Amino acid sequence: MCSVTPLRVAAGHSTCSMVREDCYPGCQHCCGRRMLKESSDQMKPRDARGPSAYIPVSQLPGPVLSDNIAAVMGLHPEYLRIFWKTQHQLLRMDGALSLPERHYVAIMASARHHCIYLVSLHSSCFLQVGGDPRWLEGLSFAPLKLRRLNDLNKYLAHRPWLITKEHMESLLKAPAGHAWSLAELIHALVLLTHFHALSSFILGCGIYPPEGKDGVKRPPSPDVSVSEGSSPPQEAERVLAQIKRLNEEGHEASEEEMETRFEQEKRECVMVSSNGDLDCAVYSKNVLRFLDDPDFGYIDFTRRGEQAPPTFRAHDYTWEDHGYSLLHRLYPEVGQLLDDKFQVAYNLTYHTIASHQEVDTFKLRRAIWNYIQCIFGIRYDDYDYGEVNQLLERSLKVYMKTVTCHPERVTRQLYNDFWRQFKHSEKVHLNLLLLEARLQAALLYGLRAITRFMT
Repeated sequence: MCSVTPLRVAAGHSTCSMVREDCYPGCQHCCGRRMLKESSDQMKPRDARGPSAYIPVSQLPGPVLSDNIAAVMGLHPEYLRIFWKTQHQLLRMDGALSLPERHYVAIMASARHHCIYLVSLHSSCFLQVGGDPRWLEGLSFAPLKLRRLNDLNKYLAHRPWLITKEHMESLLKAPAGHAWSLAELIHALVLLTHFHALSSFILGCGIYPPEGKDGVKRPPSPDVSVSEGSSPPQEAERVLAQIKRLNEEGHEASEEEMETRFEQEKRECVMVSSNGDLDCAVYSKNVLRFLDDPDFGYIDFTRRGEQAPPTFRAHDYTWEDHGYSLLHRLYPEVGQLLDDKFQVAYNLTYHTIASHQEVDTFKLRRAIWNYIQCIFGIRYDDYDYGEVNQLLERSLKVYMKTVTCHPERVTRQLYNDFWRQFKHSEKVHLNLLLLEARLQAALLYGLRAITRFMT
């Protein structure tokens, strides 16, 4: 039995406030009950079939945890702790949506990127918390109120710059019985962006569903200690040299130069194709049934020969001053956790690059974050986007854009083609930055639309 006092959640459910770092929060009625199991049930010796198709088992810490996501994220325990705490709050603790609704929204979000892992897992969780089995027959069997999230779901997943206050108004002012309250909409917005971004992380790291969940017997994980392929000479040294040069430069670009470099980088984003395996993609019927408009996907923010949407100027609607403030008012527990999670991901460093020690990686981390948000049309006025091209080589950009915009296309080859001298833990670190930068970008567009509706 759980010794922690249950907290109230919507629809009369209760749950335990205790969260473990090696189990998937949201599917168990009480994490404490799992703690009573024998340790042999929770920690098994590693075999060749590790949690990832891309990462050698030997590169992961300790014995197998009871969840494949935790096994990979466990390379960065500080981040794993805040991630699990946030997801536990979203799925199990006090909130506007009932537990079945939360898991169904997770299914809808994960289906946008054909993430079998999450669709399968949350289908099971949905039933565990008392969800109606008929809803799992497909989106058309769900209540109209949930189906009305379709447009918001697809725009957040693929083209968040299209979201307007009218989308929010249509949900908040729907006919009686089908309208969303503001608290419910905020909860759904955070769930959708969370699971879109988590799908990117899972597919970007090649994380397998738990054995048997996808109905496919998985092959062994790779048994090499570093990424495959012939590495460009002194790849890590090139990055180090660029960081050193940027740190030593005293010249500050003018506002005009900064704007010109952002527009140039935005145009160059179009030239970076989202590669990956298009021909071999086989989409499961178990996923397609939860999709409305399955052909709707990412297109470049700036397209040649077309009028580009207005740039989202981050300083006009910042996370710190606007997004966090709105969330803290309407969903305070999650607002604080998201802010903590962004900070942990953005500031996480071990002061290393490949085999090099005592390295200040701030400029590299900032270039990764800002490049992802540039893909979604977001500009930081005080950032020189010329640094992006100096620090991020093309194969890295291709991988980053594919993971962020078309994660279902990621392949082992794409994963192996960049940062070949770097450790797998550094590639997982990169994926954490992609997850959080993407999540924040979509949240900013969604929260800005809600703010405009409210004013």
